[in-house]
Amino acid sequence: MKITDHIKNANGKTLFSFEIIPPKKGNNIQELYNNIDPLMEFNPPFIDVTTSREEYVYVEKSGLLDRKLTRMRPGTLGICAAIKHKYEVDTVPHVLCGGFTKEETEYLLVDCQFLGINNVMALRGDAMSHQKYFSPSKGGHEYASQLVAQIQDLNGGKYLHDVVEPENAADFCIGVAGYPEKHLEAPSLQTDLKRLKEKVDAGADYVVTQMFFDNKKYFEFVEAAKKIGINVPIIPGIKPLAVKRHLQILPQVFRIDLPETLINEVSKCKTNKDVRQVGVEFAIAQSKELLAAGVPVLHYYSMGKSSNIKEIAKQVF
Repeated sequence: MKITDHIKNANGKTLFSFEIIPPKKGNNIQELYNNIDPLMEFNPPFIDVTTSREEYVYVEKSGLLDRKLTRMRPGTLGICAAIKHKYEVDTVPHVLCGGFTKEETEYLLVDCQFLGINNVMALRGDAMSHQKYFSPSKGGHEYASQLVAQIQDLNGGKYLHDVVEPENAADFCIGVAGYPEKHLEAPSLQTDLKRLKEKVDAGADYVVTQMFFDNKKYFEFVEAAKKIGINVPIIPGIKPLAVKRHLQILPQVFRIDLPETLINEVSKCKTNKDVRQVGVEFAIAQSKELLAAGVPVLHYYSMGKSSNIKEIAKQVF
């Protein structure tokens, strides 16, 4: 079922969902299942599975270091299919511009269609680790709006080099990212909202936000989006703080602000166990306020761990 249909069928009830990261290659998928199992009691209608772009590694060869491209977390589509089969839940693979040609993207989407996966998250993706700014792959898309347009072309039966009968066309529900505190590369929040509208105008069906810790910023973001004609569901993304270094890492990586109340409470903590509890309690309060506001879904970034997400969900759902 499409994400938008799940939201429609909920009749105003806020749904629970979460995002997972594929295990690094060589790791057993059972570890992933062990972290999904405790969250299934909250009946998530869908689970997102991230995609990691390629990166360089250095391999010694004849006494010299040879630079090779690799993917440390492969198998997003396979993991989506496995989860869908095991838990009978919809899965949402993340589809990236970075690291993929348009042809590779089409192959991936065709495989999704064959597997009955009809929800995808269309993202530009990050710059590679050695790059300061994002650079599109040769033969790939530069912007997420272009990726959305390609997916919509498939929904109309239009492939890169072929056209199929309408009854055989894809039927993807397309999610995109939104940034309540603006994308780190955007010159202003208003400019970033215009980019979001371009994605929606290209065919995006719903938005999932980057993590935020101040609900006021989410509410203001939703209102500003509506004012410029963005009328698709905007799902808040929530991440509980888990370790003290998150105070430095999250603002640096995601260009977000943390509330002073949260900073002060975390600063008092002597151990990361204490920080984790503060993070859980803050996320519970944040989630309850969003729930009371009637958000369509509360979407949690689990980062592959479920114990703190379960503690939050038990108090909210």
